[in-house]
Order: sequence, then C-alpha cells, then structure tokens
Amino acid sequence: MQDLFLMNRRTALKNAALGIGTLSIGNAMAATDAATAPLGAATTNHSTCLWCYQGMPLEELAERGQDIGLKSIELTTVDQWPVLKNYGMTCAMGTHGDFSIGDGWNDPKNHEKLQEQYTKVIRDAADHGIPSVIVMSGNRRGMSDYDGMINCATGLRPMVKLAEDAGVTLQMELLNSKVNHPDYMCDRTQWGAALGEMIGSDRFKLLYDIYHMQIMEGDVIATIRKYHPYIGHYHTGGVPGRHEINDTQELNYPAIVRAIHETGFDGYIAQEFVPSYDDKIKALAEGLRICEV
Repeated sequence: MQDLFLMNRRTALKNAALGIGTLSIGNAMAATDAATAPLGAATTNHSTCLWCYQGMPLEELAERGQDIGLKSIELTTVDQWPVLKNYGMTCAMGTHGDFSIGDGWNDPKNHEKLQEQYTKVIRDAADHGIPSVIVMSGNRRGMSDYDGMINCATGLRPMVKLAEDAGVTLQMELLNSKVNHPDYMCDRTQWGAALGEMIGSDRFKLLYDIYHMQIMEGDVIATIRKYHPYIGHYHTGGVPGRHEINDTQELNYPAIVRAIHETGFDGYIAQEFVPSYDDKIKALAEGLRICEV
C-alpha cells in the first residue's frame, strides 16, 4: 500500500505540517451527432454541476440530460431536489443556499454559523436520499496550514458524527489557489488526506477536482492511485480554461477515468466544465462518452 494510508495519525499530521506550506473552442466547432446517441451499458455514474449551465432551467437540463445518460445534477439545494426526483435523477453532491468557498471550516469564527447550516443540510440530504454534501476549508488569510487543519477537524467532527448517523458523507473540495481561488487552503491532496486521517471517519472524504489538481500539483493518475482511499467524488474540466474535456486540452481523460475505476471507485464522476459549444447538451454528451472506458 502507498505510504500515506499506512501512516499513523501522528505521521500524517507531521508530514502535513512540514510539507504543505483560456482555452476557448470556437462556436464553429460542434460536437458530433454521435455524441448525443444514448449510452450503452455505462461503466461510469454520470453527474454534472448545475452552475455550468447558467441560463438553462433545471427542468430542461434534467430532461435533456436524462436522454444522454445523466444520473445526477449536483451542487443543487434542497428546494431543487424534488425537481430532480421528478425526472428520476438525484443530486450526487448537495449544497446549501449560504455556501461560501472563502469562509470555511479553517476559521473558528465560522464554526457556529457553519454548524447551524450543516446540521440542517445533512438532515435535508438524509430525508431526500442525497448521498453527499460539499464542504470547504476556507481561505488562509495568513493562517498556517497546520493550524487550519486543526481548526477544520475541530469544527467538522460534530458534523461528521451527525453525517455518520444520517448516512451522508461530507466531502471537502480540493481547489487550485494558483488561478481560480487565490489563498484557498485545501489546495493539495496531501493536506486533504492528512485532514481525513485526523478526522478518522469514512463519512469524511475529498472531492478530487481533476481540473484544479492538474493546475496545482499535476501527476493526476499517480495521485489518484496513492490517495484514493480518501477520495469520495470526482469533478472534471479541461485544462486550461475549464471547457470541454476532449483532445483540445492537455489532460487524457480516458486514461484518468480508467485509473479511477481501477481503484474500485463506484461513485459519481461529475462533469464540471463550462461548455463552449452552441449546443451545451452536445458538449455534455461528449464529456459523458469520453468518461466511458
């Protein structure tokens, strides 16, 4: 087994403390007609993120997405989950209305408010059969990564216990602090995995965003193989620019998805790219097929 998940917790914390310190496709390019053909026997549980389809009603995305093999529309809230259910879909990764990336669990000043919010959203998720809810570390704002990890663990432990009882998983997203989210703390897989060791529950996982981690640390396939016990969900996106995941960008998504499946992962892989095609559903369908390996 790889080194981190053989570590005891003291070693994990020590390593964390010491070791962490526009591509645009022209509208003239369209997805092929084959991209909208129905999926066969899918090997991947397909999801997508609502925010990528601004201007498209949730009902339209659900109806058209269902036709191409989509099972989930995520980063949606409790008021939207009944809509998904009407279309035979789910939300693989729930959120709440006051969600913030910058004001997260690494600052004790946020704990009381966040615990109130997450007590509700965890219970809502359990009531609606939503498997996971997203959490964020927050920005550093001069705080050390070690202190931020301690603070995250302190604030999250009561919520993880609630999540255990409810059958819901809390998942902290890995984001890049180089391009999109300056100063964000959970910007390295090793840091997130060490936090997972500190919390010590299967109901706390990492949301590994392939786009963000390619920018931040690269070595995507080796990282997935090494840290997969700590990862509960995946997001896609083309690098650079966060557009389609086809051969116009630098990541080899078929190889990445194959490596994910080889770890035994059977959760959801969510398309989180911003479509540049005129027909956004064709772009989404193309992404789904690229992730069928």
